[in-house]
Amino acid sequence: MVKLTKIYTRGGDGGLTSLSDGSRVAKDDLRVAAYGDVDELNAVIGLARQHADGAVDGMLARIQHDLFDLGADLATPIIDEPKHPPLRIVEAQVERLEQEIDRLGMALSSLNSFVLPGGNTLAAYLHLGRTVARRAERVATTLAHEAEINLAALRYLNRLSDHLFQLARHANDDGAADILWIPGANR
Repeated sequence: MVKLTKIYTRGGDGGLTSLSDGSRVAKDDLRVAAYGDVDELNAVIGLARQHADGAVDGMLARIQHDLFDLGADLATPIIDEPKHPPLRIVEAQVERLEQEIDRLGMALSSLNSFVLPGGNTLAAYLHLGRTVARRAERVATTLAHEAEINLAALRYLNRLSDHLFQLARHANDDGAADILWIPGANR
């Protein structure tokens, strides 16, 4: 477990921060940007949970824990023979998202257009989370061009944005209350 004894250390005052392995990098390093976007996504999920209950809240709670795992994964460079086994996203976490996406999809109405972000408050926050997940995935993909990362982490982010889309539609009365895009509506 993590034990926090002091909230500020002054160690980052010069624009550097520590990764989980103790190495120091610039605060605008791609690795820091990637896990920062994951942290932002977790905060959005926390907002969504204020409007969720039951099974939806349970899914979001599991996702929040997964996002801390994902942040730890991205904050830990892959090295040969690490001193301690690093926390990594595993395929079972990706598969759980896929199973939930499939279950949610069985009840959703068919789409004949793109869905505008919105509907009820929960759906709107879930759509916001979906866009932050996509950004985190883009940054993690860029990071993967520069450094080795756990590819399951990328798959998790990709599935998570789909999961949040399905969950937003579920929150909008299984798609019946979705707001659909009308191409050229304001010409």
